[in-house]
Amino acid sequence: MTRWAMVADLRRCVGCQTCTASCKHANATPPGVQWRRVLDLEVGEYPDVQRAFVPVGCNHCDEPACLPVCPTGATYKRADGIVGINYDVCIGCAYCAVACPYQARYKTDLVAFAYGGEPMANETARRDDSRRAVATKCTFCVDRIDSGLAQGKQPGVDPEATPACVNSCIAEALAFGDIEDPQSNVSQLLAKNQHFRMHEELGTGPGFYYLWDQKR
Repeated sequence: MTRWAMVADLRRCVGCQTCTASCKHANATPPGVQWRRVLDLEVGEYPDVQRAFVPVGCNHCDEPACLPVCPTGATYKRADGIVGINYDVCIGCAYCAVACPYQARYKTDLVAFAYGGEPMANETARRDDSRRAVATKCTFCVDRIDSGLAQGKQPGVDPEATPACVNSCIAEALAFGDIEDPQSNVSQLLAKNQHFRMHEELGTGPGFYYLWDQKR
């Protein structure tokens, strides 16, 4: 069975925020809403201090903490691991945002645009009033995945079927694919590198993996 997952190579990420910008462009999210963010961290102890850049967002968990707290069933999980939100059912209670350990959910009550009163072309084209006053988050660009699969494309390989953030990464730090397929790009990366998942100890089974060194 297919299980879509994302991999971020922390050795390659340069903190350029191109993934953040491409996500906002692709999804026309309002100001202050970043479904894909990059944390800028300082690690080590003086004088041996380094910076680390960590892409974050919805982890599309195996056991999403946001799902059982939803009083209406608006949050759901697909068989391929993608966690989605039915905006027609969501009542905007934000229980899911409180429950999410990854701070990946947003709620926007007022219409706002990047440069004030007038929307940009992509904001007009992608404006979706059904996303106002409800919970929103990264979808793994599920519309691209489903459309691409219908055309015989392979997510993670063919750009037309791959999340926008992965396509845009200038350092090729992000990868996407089917983690249940041992021959997929993401499975090969995990097989060759040491990795971790954020807050894995909570038992959520995150679908976002971080590489940090080669396996010895």
